[in-house]
Amino acid sequence: MKAKKRMLKFFPRRIQVTAIAAVICCALCSSSTRAQQPSVALPFARGEELIYQAEFSRALLRGIDVAEFRFTSTSEHIARGVDDSLVLHLTGDVVSKGLFPKSAGFRFHQHMDSTADPEPFTTLRMMRSEEQGKRVRQIEAVFDHQNHKATWSELKPNERTTSVDFTEPIQDVLTAIYYLRTQKLEVGKSFEVVISDSGRVYHVPVKVTERKNLDTAIGRVKAIRIEPALFGNDALLRAQGQLAIWLTEDDRRLPVRAQLKLDIGTFDIKLKHVTYADAK
Repeated sequence: MKAKKRMLKFFPRRIQVTAIAAVICCALCSSSTRAQQPSVALPFARGEELIYQAEFSRALLRGIDVAEFRFTSTSEHIARGVDDSLVLHLTGDVVSKGLFPKSAGFRFHQHMDSTADPEPFTTLRMMRSEEQGKRVRQIEAVFDHQNHKATWSELKPNERTTSVDFTEPIQDVLTAIYYLRTQKLEVGKSFEVVISDSGRVYHVPVKVTERKNLDTAIGRVKAIRIEPALFGNDALLRAQGQLAIWLTEDDRRLPVRAQLKLDIGTFDIKLKHVTYADAK
């Protein structure tokens, strides 16, 4: 019962990390030189939808469904200056299921909308809403790349605004997932991503640790594992934990699995379904 109460207290705030995840990170640069943006077509620009299932395990509790994640991406041309420019619209949803709504009477839903510039890949604008029971919170961020300043505004329940300077390339927690998929990952390399969240800027180290064959919903795949350092006193998450993410080594760079280890237990997130709008 105590473990369950601790999980309920911790999970709603931290689920964003997992979602943003299957998850997370990285404006990658090698330890000596910054990575170059690829000039190939983005693997997710053709109307991709990804659905994940999150399960919780601790002691005798094994594989209990707790949430569903859904990520979608679309692209469009908009008028910016003298030319029409391509922008990406990315959305992420995390919805409670299983243990929380049925056993604890607790529901949560997080929704994120991000607009990104595909080249160089960077965030332009982000909207986030968080519903936890009866509590509702809405946040908006606008990224001024000319002046390198991000403006974060809380719209609900309170109205307040914070501005922070950033260096390029800058990501929010949702665009960071997609930015990662554009990069060439090599085992043994260490990287860093710059992420702005809730009025602050974080430099997140990332290690590329291993290659592995995995059985997944899309079949047996060759995957590469990364470990973003999200936890610590001055990190994105002020707690103890470990996150690992596996991405396919094909052109799609699909996040097929993630594992989040915390003191309350382990969350396993697995890809369940992937579709493309142009395939319908």
